[in-house]
Amino acid sequence: MSDTVQVQLDLRQPHTQSIGVRMQWTPTTQRQVWQLPVWTPGSYTVRDHVQHLHSLRLFAGSSERPIRRLGPSQWLVDLDQLEPLTLDYTVTARDLTVRTCYLDPDVAALCLAGLVMELDGCRWSSHALSVLAPEHWQVHVPLDRLGDGWSAADLDALIDSPVHAGRFSSTAFKVAGQDHELVLIDAPPSGWPEALQADVEAVCAATCRLMGTAPPAGDRYQLVIQLLERGYGGLEHDHSSVLHYSRTDLHNPDGYRKLLQLIGHEYLHQWNVRRLRPLEYRPYDYSRAVVSEGLWFAEGITSYYDLTFPLLAGRSDRRTLLKDLGDDLSRVLLTPGRQIQSLAASAREAWVKLYKATPASRDDQVSYYGLGAATAFCLDVRLRDAGSSLAIVLRALWQSHGVHGRGYGRGDLVGLIRTHNQELADALAEWLDDPDSLPLHETASMLGLDLVPSPSKDPHHGLTLSLEKGCIVVTRVEAGSPAQLAELVVGDELIAVEGLRLRRMEDLPGLLRHRETSRMTYARRGRLGETSVSPVSGVDHWQLSWDPGASVQQQELRDRWFEFL
Repeated sequence: MSDTVQVQLDLRQPHTQSIGVRMQWTPTTQRQVWQLPVWTPGSYTVRDHVQHLHSLRLFAGSSERPIRRLGPSQWLVDLDQLEPLTLDYTVTARDLTVRTCYLDPDVAALCLAGLVMELDGCRWSSHALSVLAPEHWQVHVPLDRLGDGWSAADLDALIDSPVHAGRFSSTAFKVAGQDHELVLIDAPPSGWPEALQADVEAVCAATCRLMGTAPPAGDRYQLVIQLLERGYGGLEHDHSSVLHYSRTDLHNPDGYRKLLQLIGHEYLHQWNVRRLRPLEYRPYDYSRAVVSEGLWFAEGITSYYDLTFPLLAGRSDRRTLLKDLGDDLSRVLLTPGRQIQSLAASAREAWVKLYKATPASRDDQVSYYGLGAATAFCLDVRLRDAGSSLAIVLRALWQSHGVHGRGYGRGDLVGLIRTHNQELADALAEWLDDPDSLPLHETASMLGLDLVPSPSKDPHHGLTLSLEKGCIVVTRVEAGSPAQLAELVVGDELIAVEGLRLRRMEDLPGLLRHRETSRMTYARRGRLGETSVSPVSGVDHWQLSWDPGASVQQQELRDRWFEFL
């Protein structure tokens, strides 16, 4: 057997939602250790993929060898001699997300971080993949073909290559003269939008203009869009991206525009994240959570630019972009956690907070996606005011680090910005480390824009509610809100307001509307109690609006900012 690791996936019993995996290789040491990744690159939380694995057996020739478990996701065998080994196991595939594995009689959507073992001594060896699929299924893998299968340069390249199989359509298109494939899964009843492929091409081309280069994936890029009843998300790879989107949102203008933004987001990750990485992820360590402050740049910068791609692609206008940016800034401003958690802390704590969020998380946490995008907005405007731009900084970092596979740290970012604006480089440290330090209102004003609050039409009480088995239950109490001052807590069941039975969540605002203070009856741990709630006027959302009195200087800066490139 050659040095190549052979990997076979058996999908021929899709009704069982189980995948048979076989790996074959020749070890280089008599003590052979292997492990299943505990996380999926691009999704920063420990997923323990091993929970879905069973029936693990190891063979040398026809003889089964005893194995020992070293840890939850790690095993060991001691060998008498270096002979070819075969590792067989089964993985259940019932989790339909972009970062896990799913199989049913219609489709397979597989993230190989949840399927393929890392063999000690073989990580940088070539890997060959074969897929046994049901008859008439098509198999799509963003790897070079090798006979009836595919070839990966090493384990990283294999794990980074999602597998999609079933009966669905795919079409070829080009970006900057390079071959791409669009794979569409689960078409809506009314069919895919006629303009989708042309719009995808335009968004991808706009991304290339932003970065100033052709796609680094070269002549092999696969864009997969799978529609779900409800769903939103994507995962980036070196030579592909996988998107989940709600079919009900596809045919309304706002929903379609957000799909184009999501496509641009994942496509930009081809540069920023996959090849331009925080230094902690060069190389990936699949065995543990790896903390990195750089996630704010990886996701925040990308989230800022994804708003611009419909405009840059000629599929939207300036007013719509301001609405979308205003919505993003509004989410940041309405998150109490921004006053507690800094942007750098949000990125470092991603593994234990962002991906494990609860309804109450907003009171002491803020997303490094949203706050990172807001920071990118402030950086871009101030850099343009100094005669530069965030796009110039991003392209420079790509040339100094991404092209050469070098990881970056805070010092690299600050150093680049310092070459354009010393004061801004100093300010960035404050924005990263100090909660609620971002000058959003001042930045908007520099462009002749106002961040304007829109008041809530209903009294603000600070409660988030859910209906559980016919009961109205508190799932969040906003920090500092009237509900918290009234000593209501998560888990309380709301019974009545001013003696009137509360049976529907939507009735609460009306019951509170005409009184300064209302008596509320609740149940807590099976006991009834009463408290008084005094709602206040609140902010429903913030929006960016044009300042009719903007100076010529502000208007000129705004026009330069709208270029984005």
